[in-house]
Amino acid sequence: MPATVHLRVAVPERHPSAAVLGTERAGTGTLIDAGGLILTVNYVVIGASGITVTLFDGRELAAEVVAQDYYSGIAVLAMKGGGFPALPARSAPEAAVGDDVFILASVGESARRASSGGISSLAAFEANWEYTLDRAIYTTAMNPGLGGGPLVDTLGRVVGVVSLNLNEIGRFALAIPIEHYRDWRGELLQYGRRASRPSRAWLGIFSAMVRRHVVVAGVLPGAPAAEAGLAQGDVILEVDDVEVASRRDFYERLWAHRGGERIQLLVYRNTATLTLTVASGDVEDFLA
Repeated sequence: MPATVHLRVAVPERHPSAAVLGTERAGTGTLIDAGGLILTVNYVVIGASGITVTLFDGRELAAEVVAQDYYSGIAVLAMKGGGFPALPARSAPEAAVGDDVFILASVGESARRASSGGISSLAAFEANWEYTLDRAIYTTAMNPGLGGGPLVDTLGRVVGVVSLNLNEIGRFALAIPIEHYRDWRGELLQYGRRASRPSRAWLGIFSAMVRRHVVVAGVLPGAPAAEAGLAQGDVILEVDDVEVASRRDFYERLWAHRGGERIQLLVYRNTATLTLTVASGDVEDFLA
């Protein structure tokens, strides 16, 4: 528990993420390095103008974001000092279905809660925003507090970063595998991002699957989709003249483009079809 921290994050009202995630956020973080590096989930710190870290002993310290990976959904913070208690990242063998795990989470300042369970699946995950994980960790442990905390194995090693609560039976929480930090730590800390990964097109929409069709559930104000006239309720039938039959298919067609490239969408709206050309963006630039 001393290796977990409580995060209090302030975000300016003008930041694009404020409308969806709010201007005052709280989360859990994990001290992953004795020098003061903290691992957490990215949505807690997007657009942060100030971050206050409360240690388990009640001390409050300032931190800043030093790396964000919008593709995996993790973020790394740093605070000054040293000699902090830290948890190691699990290496080989990787986490497997059936492994016993537990979640540590902040419930405010120096209060913590824990929940135990097992890994029920390592299947892919896709979100209603433009985000997927080819290998996600589903666990029967329910997240007992704020997101961003560690998923830990029975030897005290971090196997994932807890991201979402799920309502499916037998899948109570979803975690981002630790290899997204462990295997790319040097690059993340050097560049503040996964610089070796090519940019991919981003529209700024939320989507849902309805009767085997991708339906726009929402559009982020000011995002490329909004600028092109895409609207809530639109049904996306094709991307660049190729039919899309699932949300995953839609994402893959979209990500065949790099950020900034123009994408043609065939959309069904109000009993008619129309073609929209979207000048895609890069989510990292938009939310910087």
